[in-house]
Amino acid sequence: MTGELAKRSYVIGQTEISARPLAPALYLVATPIGNLADITLRALETLAAADIVACEDTRVSRVLLDRYGIRRRTTAYHEHNAGEAGPKLIAALLAGQSVALISDAGTPLISDPGYRLVGEALDQGIRVVPIPGPSAPLAALTASGLPSDAFLFAGFLPVKTGQRLTRLEALKAVPATLIFFESPRRLADTLSAMVEALGGARKAAIGRELTKTFEEMRTGTLQSLAEHYEAADTPKGEIVICVGPSEATADEPEDIDRLLLSLAAEMPASKAAAEAAKMTGGQKQALYRRLLELKEIGKDGDG
Repeated sequence: MTGELAKRSYVIGQTEISARPLAPALYLVATPIGNLADITLRALETLAAADIVACEDTRVSRVLLDRYGIRRRTTAYHEHNAGEAGPKLIAALLAGQSVALISDAGTPLISDPGYRLVGEALDQGIRVVPIPGPSAPLAALTASGLPSDAFLFAGFLPVKTGQRLTRLEALKAVPATLIFFESPRRLADTLSAMVEALGGARKAAIGRELTKTFEEMRTGTLQSLAEHYEAADTPKGEIVICVGPSEATADEPEDIDRLLLSLAAEMPASKAAAEAAKMTGGQKQALYRRLLELKEIGKDGDG
């Protein structure tokens, strides 16, 4: 390429900055989830220097690239063409080119097919470099007020009612804040299913249009949020749902015994007691002693 298209630079304000050479590798570049100012300097330089920019939707990505004066070759890579586009990108990487992978918004591989490309690249001995930045699940989690020491990103729930309830039942006992993506038109039905499967008392938060002009974080119990969105008009924009973990109570010793035995089946007794203490608010030493008692009872029962 020649002229303007050959430039490897980016523009901030009125200043054009030359991008340094980029070593051959697959770069996973996080891009803004709404506010284009949330791009990092390292991401801009990587996009400007890459031989190929692989996009979920080239039209969406072009808005970002044009904003920062980046004139690089782009190619589409998404769930519908991954089988065809993936091998071409791997071939380019094996030929010594650099490829920057971006999604329409946020961090690549989160609810998109990029993990296949990464797997293929690693199998071929190709270097994979993360360029971190915006992430809708993390943005919602940090603003939700829910526990962030342990969390599970569960993506989109199944559309069919029965499958959705089955999936939620499988997640019910996970001792962590649950994070989901959802479409606006299914939000009310999903919250209703969550009340049925997880219980209406759980604390939750709905993040809508995060980082954008009409950003909203609405918090409450699952029951109160379900009632609100059932009565409200269908919301607009991107939706993230955060659901807090179940709150076990100390006045339910049978439930705590079951929790201790369940944890002990997967980890050493000391760690199981520590995890149970985090989840119930109980004392680790007391829970550890109780777990040892339960194990002795189990041995006696076996005898």
